Amino acid sequence: MAISTYGVYLMKGSAATPPVYTKLVDIKGYPDLDSAPELLDTTTLSDAMRTYILGIKDPAGGSGLQFPANYTYADYTALKALEGVETPYAIYFGHDSGGTPDGHDGKWEFKGMLSVGVSAGNVNEVANMTITIAPTTEMSFS
Repeated sequence: MAISTYGVYLMKGSAATPPVYTKLVDIKGYPDLDSAPELLDTTTLSDAMRTYILGIKDPAGGSGLQFPANYTYADYTALKALEGVETPYAIYFGHDSGGTPDGHDGKWEFKGMLSVGVSAGNVNEVANMTITIAPTTEMSFS
C-alpha cells in the first residue's frame, strides 16, 4: 500500500550514543534519499559499445541534501547556530497516533554538516529558506 508524504520529518540527533532524535523544523519537501551508483566508464577502443562498472552512490547529487522550509526568524537563527558542526540527522517517515515522529515507515540516519539560506521571493508568496545538509557519513536505512 502506498503512503503519503504527510508525516515526513527532518530530525536532529543528540550527542548521545545512539542519538536521540527530535524534529528539527517543519519541512516542505525532501530530496532523493537513495540513488543509483555512478557509472564508471570502462570502454576501450576495442569495444563497439560503451561498458561500465558501478561506482559509488551520491544521494546528495553533488549539491547536498536540500530541504525547503518556511522562513521564520526563530527557525532560521536556530539553524544558523548549527552551521559547520557535524551533527547526526535523520529523515523519518511516519508518526504515532499523537503526531510524534517515530519513523515507522522508514528512517534514514546519517551525520552531516548543515547550512541554511533564505530563498528568493516574489509578490504574494510565503517567505522560504533552504536547509542544505552535506552528508559526512553513509546514510543507513532502517
